[in-house]
Amino acid sequence: MPNPPPILAGKDFTAPSVFEPANLLREARRQKNLPSAAVPEICLLDPDGDIVRTLIKAGRTRRSAGWACYHTELYEFEHGGERFGIIGCAVGASFAVLLAEQLFVSGCRFLVSMTSAGQIVEQRPPPYFILIDRALRDEGTSYHYLPPSDFVAAEEMLVEAVMSAFAGTGLPIYRGASWTTDAPFRETAAAIERCRARNILAVEMEAAALYAFARMRRNRVLCFAHVTNQMAVIEGDFEKGEADGSAAGLTVIATAARGWSRLAKDDGNAA
Repeated sequence: MPNPPPILAGKDFTAPSVFEPANLLREARRQKNLPSAAVPEICLLDPDGDIVRTLIKAGRTRRSAGWACYHTELYEFEHGGERFGIIGCAVGASFAVLLAEQLFVSGCRFLVSMTSAGQIVEQRPPPYFILIDRALRDEGTSYHYLPPSDFVAAEEMLVEAVMSAFAGTGLPIYRGASWTTDAPFRETAAAIERCRARNILAVEMEAAALYAFARMRRNRVLCFAHVTNQMAVIEGDFEKGEADGSAAGLTVIATAARGWSRLAKDDGNAA
């Protein structure tokens, strides 16, 4: 491309950043007089906010004492024998990665995103879950972390470990590609058909950026699409099921955590 747009031009992917998340959090803790405390090893991004609202309403959460982010609250809770951190309403690629950067320098080791998504290639009537194994990069954030490409993939060993954890659970989990867009209200018929021709299962707003971040920073991130809608072209769309889908979502997340834990244990044994 002789004259690439600014988002593709002048990138040095190996150069360190002047603005580092650890330094931002250091100053935020100073200003807010907060202790330096690690977040849970397993953290969740909940773009719709339904899971965190359900947990708060049930009295199952506590505010994280040391989370110094200027933009969000981190809540901690127990589920399935694991301790989790969760941030609600983390919508969009740039915001999701802003939070991921801060979570991993604060003690997170495995980050799960559970986002509502639109159906492209039907697997069954919504709602259902997809483990996103690769994402079409139709957003901006990923191009600051990795050179241009059509897709960015999740870590294959992590995907396989988590899919193995789902085996025998009876949960309706599908594996496949998503389309990550910054502009949900520009999902045209032609764009959807192009994605359908590439066997892309769903459209969402975070996965490509989170996977680019994970690959560049060498962190473990996994994204799930909770397919809940057909872009509201019919009435009665966006129904998630019981408790706005939070019960099913937590089951998926807890199963993913088991898969990651086994992989992390294997990594430790190999070392």
